[in-house]
Order: sequence, then structure tokens, then C-alpha cells
Amino acid sequence: MKDKIDLTFYPSENPGAHERHLLRRHENMLFGDRQSEVTSDTLQQAQKRDHDLLQQFMLDFRDIMNRTVALKPNEDSEVILDVKDKLDKLYASSISVADDQIKVQQSLKKLIQVVMQSVKKGAENDSHAIQEFAQEEAAREAHFAFLQSKLVADILDPESPIENEDLLPTLLSAEKDDLALATQLFDHEQISYLLQKGKSLLDKLDADNEDITQAAENYVFMEGYLNYLEQSKTGKK
Repeated sequence: MKDKIDLTFYPSENPGAHERHLLRRHENMLFGDRQSEVTSDTLQQAQKRDHDLLQQFMLDFRDIMNRTVALKPNEDSEVILDVKDKLDKLYASSISVADDQIKVQQSLKKLIQVVMQSVKKGAENDSHAIQEFAQEEAAREAHFAFLQSKLVADILDPESPIENEDLLPTLLSAEKDDLALATQLFDHEQISYLLQKGKSLLDKLDADNEDITQAAENYVFMEGYLNYLEQSKTGKK
């Protein structure tokens, strides 16, 4: 990726999902007709979309913070679970939005802990429920760690700018660490389909004498993940 796209405008230090995807497509042959040449106008448009999303995110964050603080000791369980669900979703959104959201993420984790304490208090005499809460918390921590890949967060985002036709070129041009996590989002059938489409794409580009080194390496990695899924399915080691 170029340090400077043109002479008048620079990419953001901490871009949001739309700007990130615009930069992924910048002069990227893997995207075919959907590759882009980033200009001041297209970059500003993407940043404007990300800014609008960031503003809504911060409004939602303040709202859920107030709702969490206002929870009563004997609050109805449905209200508590609704707050917890929104906190979980907001944390996922915090990875995709623009700017550095580390402090917000830390606050969201603390708010989730407050809510979970309320949930546990209502079930303190139910050992089975306590065990389930422990498992849920472990799963949440693992999921949050998984989301630290912005590519994973962007793919999972309900408002993701990564359209279906962009998914394959996005994976083929991803960094290895992101690819290792992102492939786990797909099942055997989905990976098989992506590999089938990927072979046709890479064969065409190779025939055109394009440099497909990184894309080919990513393709081989995805093949390895497919083999892993197949071995897991058959019980082989």
C-alpha cells in the first residue's frame, strides 16, 4: 500500500471499515472490475461513511453505558440479558469503526463484567447456571481475541463494505495472520467454493503474466485449511 495515495490527501492513521476496504481494492488486480484507484474524492467519501458510523457508534456506546449504570439490583433478567447482548455487539463494532477504540473497548469489557455480576447474583444458588456462565465468559474472551483481526471484524460486520464478490480477492490479498483467522469463519462447502473460484482467477492472472505470488501463497494456505476440515470430518490425524 502506498504511503500517500495522491498529492492532496492521505489515508487515516486508524481507518474505519470503508476506508480499509477502499485501500484493499487500490490497484489490486485480484478485484478485477472492482479494483479502485484511490483519489482524494473516493478517500474522502469512504472517510465520511466511516465518520458517520463512528458518530452513531459513540451515541450507542453512551446509551448502553447509561443503561448499564442504571440497572437495578433486582432488575428483570430480560432487561439484563438485552443489555449484555448489546454490549457484546457493540464490542464487535468497536473493532471496525474508525480511530483508536482501545479505551472504549476496555470500558465495554468492564460494563460486561458489571452485567455478568448481576446475572450471576440472580443465579448464585444454581451451580449448573454458574458453570454455564463460566463457559460463556471463556467463549466471549476467545471471541473478542478473534475479533482483534480487523479483517475478521470487517467480514462479520452486518454493515460490512466487503461485498460477496469481494470476499475471495480480499482473502487472497490478506496478510497471513489475518488470513489464518479469517478462514476459520467458513465451513467446508464455503472454502471449497472459494478455492474453485480462486483457481480460475489465479490461472487467468498467471496467463496474463501478472505477479500472483502472495495470492498463490494464500491460496495454498486455504487449501491446507480445507484439508484440515476434511481430516477433522473423517476423524483422521
